[in-house]
Amino acid sequence: MAKRALCIGINDYPGTGSDLSGCVNDANDWAAAFAKRGFSVATLFDRKATGAGIRTAIRKLLDASKRRDSMIIQFSGHGSFVPDEDGDEPDGTDECICPYDIADRGPITDDELFDLYSSKASGSRLVMISDSCHSGTVARFAPITTPPTLPGPTAPRRIVRFLPPAVFLTKRAAGKLGLSRALHRSSPPGRYAALLMSGCQDTEYSYDAWFQGRPNGAFTFVALRALKALPARSTYRDWYNAIRKALPSQQYPQTPNLYGSSSTKRWKALG
Repeated sequence: MAKRALCIGINDYPGTGSDLSGCVNDANDWAAAFAKRGFSVATLFDRKATGAGIRTAIRKLLDASKRRDSMIIQFSGHGSFVPDEDGDEPDGTDECICPYDIADRGPITDDELFDLYSSKASGSRLVMISDSCHSGTVARFAPITTPPTLPGPTAPRRIVRFLPPAVFLTKRAAGKLGLSRALHRSSPPGRYAALLMSGCQDTEYSYDAWFQGRPNGAFTFVALRALKALPARSTYRDWYNAIRKALPSQQYPQTPNLYGSSSTKRWKALG
């Protein structure tokens, strides 16, 4: 059984005015945790994490998969949403992740990720860990600048990992979105190509913040801290429950999500 991981971290978003701080740290921290547990790890940071680069790396990871292999794809960066084009989303929008070149080349939607993930070998295990925003409302695009971890005017900012669709969509496409996005969760039930553990719900934000003197995602920091304390044979559900003891909080109003079938949630964490 092979164990492979792909870690993606993007701080720089040219042409958007919405750079982040903690995503490369996140990816490096996840990579170290995976390597400690026997995974061979590939990484993509900033300018290497273009849309084409991410797609190629995912295909390479999945093309090498065999029955009983364990694979993890970790992403830290901006998330957003776009108009749903195939009618599979009840709220009319598709969640997406934002590659380095989103301003020029656009996002990678959840539909495309589903298609990519469906190419994995039968009997293999695939987990996606995402520390990015999956949605938001039009009225909440602005970064929150309340310093959450250090007092005083010089404390680092807490920033949402959400890129407004208007940054990369045409006006016509952006106009299709409306406000219904905030009212529903859009993930179709029973559509599982991978087990997803994410930093927030469909209608919430994940936060880019500052912990112990360095920038990280709030979800990443909490998840890796919880991982260190897990008993050896803990499941993903056990890990998720440990994370939920710390999130959401007053400082970080984000509710982590564990999305998958009941059987995948019983997989051994990082097994």
